[in-house]
Amino acid sequence: MAGLIHQNKKKITFLAGILLIFALFFNGMALIELQQLTLIAVTVIAGIPIGLKALQAIRMKAFSIEMLVTIAVVGALVIGEYTESAVVTFLFLFGDYLEARTLEKTRSSLKNLIDLTPGEATIIREGINITIPVEEVVTGDRVIIRTGGKIPVDGTIISGQALLVEAVITGESVPASKKKGDIVYSGTMIESGYIEVLADKIGDDTIFAKIIELVEEAQDSKTKTEKFLNRFSAVYTPGVVVLSIMVYILTLDVHLAITFLVIACPGALVIGAPVSSVAGIGNGAKNGVLIKGGEVMDRFAKVDTLVFDKTGTLTKGKPQVTDIKSAGLLAENDLLQMVASAETVSEHHLGKTIVKEAEIRGIKLAAPEKSKVKKGSGLMALIGGHCLAIGNRKLMEANDVEISPELMDYAIGREKMGNTAIFISKDRKLAGIISIADQIREDAPAALAEMRKNGIKRIIMLTGDNRFTAERVAAALGLDEFHPELLPADKVKFIQNLQAEGHIVAMAGDGVNDAPAIAAADIGIAMGEGGTDISMETADAVLMADQLLQFSHAFSLSKATIRNMKQNTVLAVGTVAVLLTGVLMGSIHLASGMFIHEASVLLVILNAMRLMRFNHNKIKKEFKLRPVQA
Repeated sequence: MAGLIHQNKKKITFLAGILLIFALFFNGMALIELQQLTLIAVTVIAGIPIGLKALQAIRMKAFSIEMLVTIAVVGALVIGEYTESAVVTFLFLFGDYLEARTLEKTRSSLKNLIDLTPGEATIIREGINITIPVEEVVTGDRVIIRTGGKIPVDGTIISGQALLVEAVITGESVPASKKKGDIVYSGTMIESGYIEVLADKIGDDTIFAKIIELVEEAQDSKTKTEKFLNRFSAVYTPGVVVLSIMVYILTLDVHLAITFLVIACPGALVIGAPVSSVAGIGNGAKNGVLIKGGEVMDRFAKVDTLVFDKTGTLTKGKPQVTDIKSAGLLAENDLLQMVASAETVSEHHLGKTIVKEAEIRGIKLAAPEKSKVKKGSGLMALIGGHCLAIGNRKLMEANDVEISPELMDYAIGREKMGNTAIFISKDRKLAGIISIADQIREDAPAALAEMRKNGIKRIIMLTGDNRFTAERVAAALGLDEFHPELLPADKVKFIQNLQAEGHIVAMAGDGVNDAPAIAAADIGIAMGEGGTDISMETADAVLMADQLLQFSHAFSLSKATIRNMKQNTVLAVGTVAVLLTGVLMGSIHLASGMFIHEASVLLVILNAMRLMRFNHNKIKKEFKLRPVQA
């Protein structure tokens, strides 16, 4: 019954409205009985959905706004105020319908995401092209996507090239050019071209599926303001019933008591904060920022200190090998082959860069016999029976590897030029140094300037990289502090010290090494496109396009959302105060009071919907993005 009424709410509202207009048309005419019957019919038709909701609340032992309205309407019928009972029920039902429609718009980002979910996939099996439901695709399938088609899996392009619209993942509307070897994501669409993709992740394991899951969870999460208002309304609503009874006892005026009961409903107060939260989270999802809930939004708005990792966060995370220096044990390509083979198991940007360099040179690689990641210092591996240590100076010291003064001077020289020096030892003897350079993100200066303008007092970089490279990046970006050559545990301790000083800290990173620090911070930010699964799962917010301007957008959006919640709360409380004063002074009656009450509910929703238009594109216009020289 309740489900049927809910599905036909629009029709019920329309019918009640037509009958109400018909009844009011007879006002002042001789057809009083027909008018009263029509008004009673309006009350019953519009009152049934309200009464059913009230009944559900009673079964759950809760006080609801619908229960207050039902009590008031029954009272109005008993005392013969048919016009007011009809107007009140219609206005409440009409307001509820408009509220539902506008709330749908605030959740449109999630609906749009779900609508973009691919339904079918064309794959090649046994040399034949077949189209199957996307649920039947398995890892390793060769998937074909043509112009206009949606990519149904996360995978690697093995043939063809195309322009891809990746706005659903990154928030960027400009199509990206993709070719053989590039990674593509489920939910994105080919604007033009043809590609064949090897399925790496399917179903719920895809980035797109995780985005939908995160946004769903986030929209159900509540801010501290919402939690407080829910507790408040649980006490306030039954309190209104008691006060209405007291008004009747003191005045013996049933009409006044009923009016007081309806006007004091905390409708706008209850809905004001949640609708702001949902609109803010929806805006973030639309712009490629996944903020995991209202509580995160609340904490984010209070952040005063930013902490960044360097590689893949402040820098692009797409470094290149600039030089390979052999210590004489191996030829250059042999050294690269051994190191790249060991790094095939690595998740680190620098390891992947070395593997990519070997592939460019056409060097064949083999997986290591054994490997072990040394967090913050490098990788240990067994290749062809030889023990390799690949990493920084600390790893060499830990393995008693001697570095000659000549090679040390060489490494320092490369570092002063902005390179990261990767030391390699073979069986505890230095085999060589691979130099890798990365570029600072072009949007970093604009993003940092915007966040300083919005209240960030301190910006710090923590990195496992060498002092020289870290100093160049910090100087180029005007950071307040930088701390080089840190292990993951050192980063966590540093953040905890900041928190002990009373700072609210946000930490942004992208790698496995950053996950502990991201978890320790008050707000953890992960770089989604280039980040690892563990950092994305640990983080409170994910930047899907790996753009720091998305970070500044998320920070500004959080502040705007909390401001919006406060505006709605003040508006709701102010409206109730004015209405109750008017009721007690006799200037506001049941129907007019309900009209103002419903108008206030719609007003807070419309105010919240302004957040859907909140955009960080103005930042891009203020700051001309250009390459930054470290």
